Amino acid sequence: MIHHALVTRDALYAFELVGGPSRARRVPLAGRVTATAELPILPVSSVRQAVRVGRDLLVRNESYTEPPAWYLYHASKHTLERTKLAKASPADFRDVEVSRESCVSKDGTRVPMSVLRRRGAKLDGKAPALLTGYGGYALSREPRQRALWKMWLDAGGVVADANLRGGAEMGEAWHRAGNLTNKQNVFDDFYACANELVRAGYTTPERLAITGRSNGGLLMGAALVQHPEAYRAVVAQVGIYDMLKVEQHSNGAFNVTEYGTVKDRAQFEALLAYSPLHNVRDGAAYPAVLFTAGANDPRVDAYHSRKMTARLREATSSDRPVLLVTTDAGHGMGTPLDAEIAQETDVYAFLFSELGVSFAR
Repeated sequence: MIHHALVTRDALYAFELVGGPSRARRVPLAGRVTATAELPILPVSSVRQAVRVGRDLLVRNESYTEPPAWYLYHASKHTLERTKLAKASPADFRDVEVSRESCVSKDGTRVPMSVLRRRGAKLDGKAPALLTGYGGYALSREPRQRALWKMWLDAGGVVADANLRGGAEMGEAWHRAGNLTNKQNVFDDFYACANELVRAGYTTPERLAITGRSNGGLLMGAALVQHPEAYRAVVAQVGIYDMLKVEQHSNGAFNVTEYGTVKDRAQFEALLAYSPLHNVRDGAAYPAVLFTAGANDPRVDAYHSRKMTARLREATSSDRPVLLVTTDAGHGMGTPLDAEIAQETDVYAFLFSELGVSFAR
């Protein structure tokens, strides 16, 4: 999917989203189209901006292991030069390798994901793994550096970032294949990614944690009630869990375009079929779960997390905790730094405790 294009005196530049990472191509305006060349951007990276500088370009590039920086593309030499317009990396990712993996979802669709691990780490199934995704609103999971992931990687962990349907990683058709009455495809894609991490030897279900927020929180709710045996721990942040009440709160009209409405029979049946709250089973052995909610959240009312916490506590037959942390914050944007630090401390303390991970020294 082309998300940006520029024309200079010599060439057309196309910047594309290819399943999550970016691809940048140069097409000469004169001569053969077969002379198209890919720009030497960072591997498994995202190009978020580009501007013309005469015949050359300034390109903003970022990857899972490199912080955002502006690079000067020299058209005559076909090289990319890092400029001083760059953020400093808050952690050293030089010992981290990133691979692109894929799996086959329930309906046969191939779903990509990026997997991060320490270079040379053995695929013996013993690593604690953290799988995350979103799958909605045509928002794509593009590569970017997340400093807190380095703490997990340093402790011997693996991180997987799934490019699920519902996003726009492969265009609008990819989005539509994961919204409204097709929403179950997102959950099937995520489960397939979890199974692939186990099949490929990265981890086991007993060493696998999953995390997501907002629409990704809904993903966590659906994942844990549909396949509780597949995960050891779940972190579901500011999520939606009662899908029959979504359109009744202040942000409901916005959500109808993505999830549907109970007023439409087909959409109501789809909502009820996957609504996490309505699909909790009495006596099922659920994994450890940490819910977080914002008391002043204008997008997702905190009652979703409260109701889901109470229902799971009542239903589960396992002795694993079902916890709820409610803060005075909102949906996430604009959260004060001290509150953000407190939230991330809760999340990683929970994950490290439940998966028996020791902090690296």
